[in-house]
Amino acid sequence: MNIQHKEAGFLSLGPKGFHRIAYTQWGNGDSKRVVVCVHGLTRNGRDFDDLAEDLTSDFRVACPDLPGRGHSHWLSDPQDYVMPVYMADMAALIAHLGVEQVDWIGTSLGGLIGMMLAAQPNSPIRSLVINDVGPVIPRKAIKRIASYAGHKEPFSDFASLKTHLMNVGATFGPMTDEQWDRLCRHSARQNDDGSWRMHYDPAISIPFRKLRFKRFNLWPVWEAITCPVLILRGELSDVLPRDIAEKMLTRGPSADLVEIPGVGHAPALMDKIQIKTVGNWLRAQRP
Repeated sequence: MNIQHKEAGFLSLGPKGFHRIAYTQWGNGDSKRVVVCVHGLTRNGRDFDDLAEDLTSDFRVACPDLPGRGHSHWLSDPQDYVMPVYMADMAALIAHLGVEQVDWIGTSLGGLIGMMLAAQPNSPIRSLVINDVGPVIPRKAIKRIASYAGHKEPFSDFASLKTHLMNVGATFGPMTDEQWDRLCRHSARQNDDGSWRMHYDPAISIPFRKLRFKRFNLWPVWEAITCPVLILRGELSDVLPRDIAEKMLTRGPSADLVEIPGVGHAPALMDKIQIKTVGNWLRAQRP
């Protein structure tokens, strides 16, 4: 990474007190055009390194770790790993960045948070990029993600960790070996005995698993959004079926849909074509 970036953080107030939200900031800290990139359920803000580096020519970019992930604090009560807390944390981030509006890029869970924030009255979300998620998620997809979310067992060495993450992320799309190594090192932490563990609180999966027993329907949220939206869909995605993505074009906000061939859930946004697609769309939105 040749572009300057720095690690930062702030305290956000949750139901059980304050907790720290860590984020990586890229580009000119004085820029008023800000992009916030928010990751998926078990991921962290460093997933966006390649995209953020590209965007710094025109934007300041902030890539937070949601609570329980990366360098952010773990929450004392697992039941607080829910949308209202995530929304409050991200609203606090926007205030911390000192801007009134942001462009939002959200992968999976990050996309849902972006949808929820964009649907609110007087929302600070100027434009929204949703990466492979929509108002409806099939239960089979939720069950598949729940099968690996909350992994507790350590990995004996880095090679075992990499094998696990490459299996879990087999649908992410084209990535170089260097990108996989970087993703693995940001996704895990090494224990004193040389083994590796995932760099998130296993308890983040507890509220998520309950979705298997609930009807997931955010169409009213989607229809309340008024900002422009770019929908990214992996061609092979089980989280955002094609019929749902196409229906999103006929309901709610003005939206563009780009389907990424040969990729499932969720496009990693590390490929040059994917990065160009997102960057060109964002730059075309009026400040």
